[in-house]
Amino acid sequence: MTDPIRFLMCSPNHYEVDYVINPWMEGNIHKSSHDRAVEQWHKLHYILKDRALVDLVDPQPGWPDMVFTANAGLVLGKNVVLSRFLHKERQGEEPYFKQWFEQQGYTVYELPKDLPFEGAGDALLDREGRWLWAGYGFRSELDSHPYLAKWLDIEVVSLRLTDERFYHLDTCFCPLAGGYLLYYPPAFDSYSNRLIEMRVTPEKRIAIEEADAVNFACNAVNIDHVVVMNKASDNLKARLTEAGFEIVETPLMEFMKAGGAAKCLTLRVTEPVRTEIHANQPVESRVIRMDGHLLDAGIISRALDLIVENGGSFQILNFNLGEQRQSTSSAEVKVSTPSHEQMEEIMTQLIDLGAVAPPQEVCDINLEAVTQDGVAPDDFYVTTIYPTEVRVNCQWVKVQNQRMDGAIVVFHTSEEPIAQCKLLRDLKVGDRVITGVEGIRTVRKAESREQRNAQEFSFMGSGVSSERRVELVVEQIAWELRQLRDRGGRVVVTAGPVVIHTGGSQHLARLIREGYVQGLLGGNAIAVHDIEQSMMGTSLGVDMKRGVPVRGGHRHHLKVINTIRRCGSIAAAVEQGVLTKGVMYECVKNNVPFALAGSIRDDGPLPDTEMDLIKAQADYAKLLEGTDMILMLSTMLHSIGVGNMTPAGVKMVCVDINPSVVTKLSDRGSIESIGVVTDVGLFLSLLVQQLDKLTGPYRKSA
Repeated sequence: MTDPIRFLMCSPNHYEVDYVINPWMEGNIHKSSHDRAVEQWHKLHYILKDRALVDLVDPQPGWPDMVFTANAGLVLGKNVVLSRFLHKERQGEEPYFKQWFEQQGYTVYELPKDLPFEGAGDALLDREGRWLWAGYGFRSELDSHPYLAKWLDIEVVSLRLTDERFYHLDTCFCPLAGGYLLYYPPAFDSYSNRLIEMRVTPEKRIAIEEADAVNFACNAVNIDHVVVMNKASDNLKARLTEAGFEIVETPLMEFMKAGGAAKCLTLRVTEPVRTEIHANQPVESRVIRMDGHLLDAGIISRALDLIVENGGSFQILNFNLGEQRQSTSSAEVKVSTPSHEQMEEIMTQLIDLGAVAPPQEVCDINLEAVTQDGVAPDDFYVTTIYPTEVRVNCQWVKVQNQRMDGAIVVFHTSEEPIAQCKLLRDLKVGDRVITGVEGIRTVRKAESREQRNAQEFSFMGSGVSSERRVELVVEQIAWELRQLRDRGGRVVVTAGPVVIHTGGSQHLARLIREGYVQGLLGGNAIAVHDIEQSMMGTSLGVDMKRGVPVRGGHRHHLKVINTIRRCGSIAAAVEQGVLTKGVMYECVKNNVPFALAGSIRDDGPLPDTEMDLIKAQADYAKLLEGTDMILMLSTMLHSIGVGNMTPAGVKMVCVDINPSVVTKLSDRGSIESIGVVTDVGLFLSLLVQQLDKLTGPYRKSA
């Protein structure tokens, strides 16, 4: 014979909406009718007493929310985990509930005082007793879940709440008899919804619409095949009836003003124990360390937001604030996630912000050998643009050939270990590749506020400049170009054919001629249209001086391709006197190397255009070695490719008339990039004018 079902309730003698700790309370302070609340509570009490036993805990003055006994704690068998309320407005309830449980002979477990957990409001047993659904995100912390698993010896499934209206799990989630589930999917993140779908078969998932959710249809009490709730739509009642449930509606609007309904007003205290079910380890936790200007650079805020937005939880274990403006800060943060997969995802992003496990905790990275050429192990670490170091033999080793979207291979030499980035296609059998995220850190400059502001180029950091700022931006770029040229720096231009169409050819040619450019990257098109303009005065068949189409001009680009192919190469055409001016001419005459990457749409192509994509990428990468600045001029695809090959620290200027293109190119997480929304021909014209203002004409030394 099974024990009768028992509930704990608390009469609403002192119930009132006295404060705001959830969205439902907003606008309802002192607007709840005490008489109606008492009447509605007694109706619920009578309904439950007809079907179960109801115990009462004495209400206490000054604690109006004691009526919501679901938050007293979580009961399984004769064990109870007492709640640790997040808000001080409810924390005074804890000793009264503890006293009641102890008087009834329960073993009471208490969480650390700084670890919020709000009882059966955020922890609901599967009605088959197979596992515990545990919510987190608003009132309960994820780090409380391991305690629940340990003390109650049950598997815990962690679900993240994302809609502040449904701040407790029981406001949007109701396990029912027979393995059914009544719930509101939009209240959870996508990962939690996947967990729900994995645990509950489609025919037993009863997903409700928002109209029912805001009437707290999920905040229901389930007794066998009876479901007691505030209100349900005809459609929902039909679905529940079809599933074999009897619906009992009882108005509880006065309590909804405080954010609760039937389930919130009750705590089931006779939850049966299944002896064959045992605890799991539902939460993975790691400690990270961050150093730098964590506050004024916004790094710590970004890190904590990243953790929460990706379904994790955090606890700041230690924070040492720099005592002066130039001083750096440090923080140790405990990161918790419901799964290993989520932890790996969060850690990957935290590494990009400079986070690292404390050195004493990690002595070596994880390595796995490549077993097939060009194929990395499944869990390989994917590199970013940021300078990276890895932990080998308890020492930090700098990764060579830094670039994004590669793997890290570690070689052990007789002198010291070597780590370097490799593209997937370059991996060879036997290469030892880093897997996971342990023992990896990115290196960020710990510059003070004054240092950052003192840098002439820094005002352009991580943004897209509007038209009204173009002249100011050009002035700064010109200053930087002159500084780089004078100290022997390296500037590479990535350009598209729009440079030619907009009249920028003469200006780019001059930059090359006067020593401001040390490499040119592009496609077949920029070279073809530059040569077409140089030889025939047109671009895409349009007269560049008059701006009108030329009869037969649509054939011009093919004619110049044919001419260059007859010569054998662009350099040969210059040597033979066939090509006498233009961007490509200046590259040849001034020994500025160029790489042209072909595509499926290319005509010809020119003999210099590399149609093997892998070789073209290698040519690009070679020209980018040691680059200090890249000018990306109206060529989205080539610029994206260049950006992926370039480590952090290289200044990038992305120019395009289309704001979305500029944003995409400049939004790489690098503080050294700027987007300029303007006509590229105008930009180049202004740039040359500004360079003329700085000093006199440039003369190359002999």
